[in-house]
Amino acid sequence: MASWQDAVLASPPKPESSGLHFVGTETCAGCHEAAGTAWAPSQHAHAMDHATDATVLGDFDDASFDYFGTTSRFFKKDGKFFVETDGRDGKLGTFEVKYTFGLDPLQQYLVAFPDGRIQALPLAWDSRPKAEGGQRWFHLYPDEHIDHADQLHWTKLEQNWNFMCAECHSTGVKKNYDSNTDRFATSWKEISVGCEACHGKGSGHVAWAKGEGDRDDPKKGLVALFDERDGVSWHQDPETGLPVRSKPPKPLRVEVETCGRCHALRSQISEDWEPGQPLSDTHLANLISEGAFQADGQMEGEVFNYGSFKQSKMFAAGVTCSDCHEPHSGHLRAKGEAVCLQCHSADLATKSHTHHSQVVASERPDCISCHMPAHTFMVIDERHDHSFRIPRPDLSVELGTSNACNDCHQDKSPAWAATAIEEWFGPERKGFQTYGAAFHHLWEGKPGAADELAAVARDGTLPGFVRGSALAALPPPLTEKTFQAAQAALSDPDPIVRLGALESLSTLPPDQAWPVVSPLLDDPVRSVRMRAGELLAGAPLDALSRRQKDALKRAQEAFVAAQNLNADRPESRGRLADFYVRQGRLDEAEQEYEAALRLNPAYGTAAVNLADLYRRQGQDEKGAEVLRKAIEAAPEEGAIYHALGLTLVRLKQQEEALEALKKAAELAPDRPRFAYVYAVGLNSMGRKQEAMTVLEESLERHPHDRETLMMLLNFASETGQMDKALVYAERLAEIDPDNQELQTLIQALKARSR
Repeated sequence: MASWQDAVLASPPKPESSGLHFVGTETCAGCHEAAGTAWAPSQHAHAMDHATDATVLGDFDDASFDYFGTTSRFFKKDGKFFVETDGRDGKLGTFEVKYTFGLDPLQQYLVAFPDGRIQALPLAWDSRPKAEGGQRWFHLYPDEHIDHADQLHWTKLEQNWNFMCAECHSTGVKKNYDSNTDRFATSWKEISVGCEACHGKGSGHVAWAKGEGDRDDPKKGLVALFDERDGVSWHQDPETGLPVRSKPPKPLRVEVETCGRCHALRSQISEDWEPGQPLSDTHLANLISEGAFQADGQMEGEVFNYGSFKQSKMFAAGVTCSDCHEPHSGHLRAKGEAVCLQCHSADLATKSHTHHSQVVASERPDCISCHMPAHTFMVIDERHDHSFRIPRPDLSVELGTSNACNDCHQDKSPAWAATAIEEWFGPERKGFQTYGAAFHHLWEGKPGAADELAAVARDGTLPGFVRGSALAALPPPLTEKTFQAAQAALSDPDPIVRLGALESLSTLPPDQAWPVVSPLLDDPVRSVRMRAGELLAGAPLDALSRRQKDALKRAQEAFVAAQNLNADRPESRGRLADFYVRQGRLDEAEQEYEAALRLNPAYGTAAVNLADLYRRQGQDEKGAEVLRKAIEAAPEEGAIYHALGLTLVRLKQQEEALEALKKAAELAPDRPRFAYVYAVGLNSMGRKQEAMTVLEESLERHPHDRETLMMLLNFASETGQMDKALVYAERLAEIDPDNQELQTLIQALKARSR
């Protein structure tokens, strides 16, 4: 075998303008042989590859698969791999498979198009052994008919590799999207996840190894050191019996932020990532929100591990990724629950702790099944929740969240499981994650949820990821309590908390936001300063100093650059358009909204906002045309009908307007505002009883909606139904207990009832 010196000198890479450049995994493995050997068979090494006989696992021997009447065929020709399946027009076409994606438990396949787009096929190969149900083709959406018109079809935006997948499956990716031609020229330095995907560009370290530069450099020429475990041990606390780290963890966990780059549900705002920086400098992690997470922070959707782990007691105690996972092979450092017993007492694996002595050993729950319950994604890919929480069936009773006990005991109720837990461990079930009720009450629309979230945000014992989520979720309008919580969080050391605080202040007018938000224009973390610049888009420039103008300009340039990086996405084009509207750059805003709709004609948000732009310009006819066209592309989106209804009201087309408002309320029953406006329309046309019926039905779904209650209160008062009026007034008082006018009205209604 050649020496490491030979490997380094064999083919010196071409320097790049940054000063550092990629050297390739082969160069790294020339010195770090053990790491290279562990990496070679790993999921990272095969995250993406060219489709060859050596890499393709699926059956391309004229195999076929039927999906809702469409029969796809997999075959080889001239040494290449092909699939015959439905294309953009819904008709069968033949497509060459250029790349493979992943190894276990499934392998996906990618098709390249002439415009540079690379699309992921929905037909995947189950690579598990046949005895486990594998060695078969399957569809990633087996229970839904995803045809060529659906936004999830493999030829459309949501299955686009260039945006959705590339950064995490290859090394040194540059998207290279040209918005003028709507083409990609995406490139990579290494097709799979190599050494430098995590360690950063390696030329500095190679130079150090060759004796060049500063030999005393403590970082050895590396971009960042992964040394968080060096000199660290864990010992048992004699009082609690729990593991304690010998050194306090660093505020910035290089490993967690680096792994989170791909093992997080997040969006990219810059391609300038390098290890050692907060993830928030180049990416935006999705926070706790309905649909992605459960109210108590458990994973609901495909959120991966970053957000879950940062909620955990393990993270708070200083555990990092490689405490459990060997980073080069990707394997656990020990098998099964033995990985937990590296630090935790073996007493926790006994029957006295699990209380399942009657179960045979092979079926007895262990640390992982109880504290890392698994969810299955992509049909067969089982993933464990990394929030490391104790099972809380009592929260399942209260909040409707899932719990590990009922994952197994599906024939029993959460109340049954909660009783068993209380009998075993006593009535105190606080646990580490204590914020579920606040998010649940928000999503249920209950009064007082904003104050609960503000209390979560102010609680310094809670994880920053949670406090940032609570701030971002604060509903408008801001109250004194919620504003104070947001203002205090703007100086929090965690950038996720600062981002959450900015999100909660997003409804403030620029002149009111300036004194609070402007200090963050110089924030050290890119996502924070660019969000501050976005919120201050309409700031009065004449009143600012030169230094303030420069800071605002830099932050806003970062925001615009982030949207331009993702100019292939309608959401980014629409967000940039919104920004231009607030700056008064209406022509540019119109162009961006139109670009968003060209990318996705079904993107209703852009259609609604473009129609509103035309409203400002007195061009409601053009707005109505935009909305009608959007309805053709997205006939089930209530928000577009709602906007069309309002537009038609202004155009004096009352009957058609009312039909559009009715359709909006029917399609989006989760939006009480739509029902309210439809009821206003009915009432204006003398159909008060119908209006009351619509409101009463909406109130059943949204019992704490202020507008609905207020209108029903007025209707009940007008029609002499004082008992009903009293009920509505008392419900309003629950929402706004300090409203003295309401209290006076309640007393008057009570007197009239008597």
